[in-house]
Amino acid sequence: MMGAEQAPPAEIVIVACSALLKEINALKKLNGWSHVSVDAITAELHNRPDLITDAVSDSINRAKARGVEVFVAYGDCGTGGMLDRLLAEEDVDRIPGAHCYQFFAGDEAFNAMHEEELGTFYLTDFLARHFDRLVIRGLGLDKKPALKPMFFGHYTKLVYLAQTEDQELQQAAQVAAEELGLSYEYRFTGIGDMATSIVRFVDAAHR
Repeated sequence: MMGAEQAPPAEIVIVACSALLKEINALKKLNGWSHVSVDAITAELHNRPDLITDAVSDSINRAKARGVEVFVAYGDCGTGGMLDRLLAEEDVDRIPGAHCYQFFAGDEAFNAMHEEELGTFYLTDFLARHFDRLVIRGLGLDKKPALKPMFFGHYTKLVYLAQTEDQELQQAAQVAAEELGLSYEYRFTGIGDMATSIVRFVDAAHR
């Protein structure tokens, strides 16, 4: 006699900053997660962190209206605890950490870097790829370059936390450091703790 057919895994929606979309899609492909979808929120909200919580709330409400599992791929990202208060009310988990730099580098490694050099500006693959759009034009420095010291005068170093070993992105990160007048450092991190957190949630939701 044939055994009972196994029920397909429940659908999961990951509410994510679009800065993480490439890495999350890579995880989906690697693990064969056809039941996982991503609701991406524009990374440009990092220049307006006061809008992030409402955007995440809208995404959670859409997912819950469909009756699916929800996970949030955001750090606090400058919301000042507002995002975590929302997630506690909604009983939704997120990746632990203050920002993507922390969960890409790993908590211990990032804290050590941060203590070593407080005046550090960080780039990821996404930010290296979109530096001009999100940083220079996003902060209006293309039209008002005199504002650059106001935004970056307290920084001394740019650290590129790389998810991939891409020569073009390394060159773009070096150009960004030169444009900001900062020393440059490259560190390959891969996707670090982000992968661990998402895999743990997807596996738990499947059981």
